[in-house]
Amino acid sequence: MRVRRLAAWTALPLAVTLGLVACGSGGGSGSGESDPNAAVRIEIAEPQHLVPTNTNETSGSQVLSALFSPLVDYDEANKAVEQAAESVTSSDNTVWTIKLKDGYTFHNGEKVTADNYIDAWNYGAYAPNGQNSSYFYEKIAGYEDLQGEKPKTDKLTGLKKADDLTFTVTLSQPYTEFKTMLGYTAFYPMPKAAFSAPGVLAEGYEQAPIGQGAFKMKGTWQHDAKVEVEKYDAFPGEKPKVAGVEFRIYQQQTAAYADVLSDNLDVIKTIPTENLSTASTDLGDRFKQSPASTFQMLAFPTFQKEYSNPDVRKAISMAIDRDEITKSIFKDSQKPARAFTSPVVAGFRDNTIGEAGQFDAAKAKALYQAAGGPSRIELSYNGDGGHKDWIDATCNQLKANLGVDCVGTAEPKFADLLTKLKAKQPVGLFRMGWVMDYPSMENYLGPLYSTNGSSNYYGYSNPAFDKLLAEGSAAASEEEAIKKYQQAEDLLAKDLPVIPLRFGQNNFGHSTKVTNVEMDLFDRIDLLKIEAVK
Repeated sequence: MRVRRLAAWTALPLAVTLGLVACGSGGGSGSGESDPNAAVRIEIAEPQHLVPTNTNETSGSQVLSALFSPLVDYDEANKAVEQAAESVTSSDNTVWTIKLKDGYTFHNGEKVTADNYIDAWNYGAYAPNGQNSSYFYEKIAGYEDLQGEKPKTDKLTGLKKADDLTFTVTLSQPYTEFKTMLGYTAFYPMPKAAFSAPGVLAEGYEQAPIGQGAFKMKGTWQHDAKVEVEKYDAFPGEKPKVAGVEFRIYQQQTAAYADVLSDNLDVIKTIPTENLSTASTDLGDRFKQSPASTFQMLAFPTFQKEYSNPDVRKAISMAIDRDEITKSIFKDSQKPARAFTSPVVAGFRDNTIGEAGQFDAAKAKALYQAAGGPSRIELSYNGDGGHKDWIDATCNQLKANLGVDCVGTAEPKFADLLTKLKAKQPVGLFRMGWVMDYPSMENYLGPLYSTNGSSNYYGYSNPAFDKLLAEGSAAASEEEAIKKYQQAEDLLAKDLPVIPLRFGQNNFGHSTKVTNVEMDLFDRIDLLKIEAVK
């Protein structure tokens, strides 16, 4: 997404070292026995969607990780390992054969077959369906014929069924990391019951998604309140150690934090910034930190005249003191970012944005005035994500350093902000966060900055960038691909469609009623490890 994903919360950025070991396995305050009959309660924001092909933010991804089992997962070295797939192989990086493990069934009893993957991916790729994750099928042969208002067809020519448990995927050009992509939510299967007719999503499916994972829906999605799941006994993979999960939806992180302290909530995935300085005292060894893939930024609506000049964008970047905000607001729980990819992926280089990342108020103001920057700057953000403090601090810096009026504007929910951005409604600069979908530089570049990227909400388009990205994807080796991706990143440093601000790490906490709480690089609690205690 998941492994891909737009992050709603302030997602506390990346571990300053890849050597940092996840320390989420500590127990609660007592030594109670595990209670396999208990459910656990985990905080999320309101998801935007719960259809696999349409879910590209972290809260929806967390729910879907309970309901679905991916074709591949990732080991400690971030290498793809088969999960629902028996094998994923290719001799030329163009034609891939996917064999499914036998024994998987959907929660309604349907046997999982190759058709379920083919049907889901065709649905996601077909442009009139308007799926947020359509971009992820772009590499499959025939994708172009499914685009536009009146596509030529509704089936990807690159998907072919071999038998009930085997299908082939032919790409439009070689891509060495295709197996790595398959851990993302867009590549989950969907049952026949998800469709009322071929290619037509059944009414109500999103309110009670049917998956083939370790948990099944318990009731329906209670919007702005909760999503509940319970253990699926017929799941053939590793069994969860709890009877169910209540994903409890919060509009304010401070309320979730208070509930964790009083044992009325079991896991908060992001400690509020205002509680970071006291979290270790409040929670003791139940305050956890682990590496994350989070990247926080301010994005420009490059299609608006006042932000179309790269010098305006550069001046705003130079007027922001990242180090000061990271220290004063985030208590050094994040790391200032001056690059467009995360330190957790191969090929990362620090300080790729050069001068634009160096705080210099005098140069920033002179450049801003010379470029004709607007006299008023609006910073939009989602109010359900704990962003107000750093947005206010950023506005104060822009006021002081550029001599402009600056105001922060909160949308009630992240889903609301995304809806406005998709419709290109004016929101000024806007806060964005990214959690990788799969471990690759390409995943930080393609979805966010390519002309047709699934999360390119800023209207950025550079043919030279798109060309380098395509050449990297088609490279024969990871080393050759990285060289192309780095050249593409160098173009971003010149154009600055977004301002890199911070890399994050996971800063989370839990109640005394759970143990073995671990959070992965994708902003998800590991639902197969968490345990309830008596």
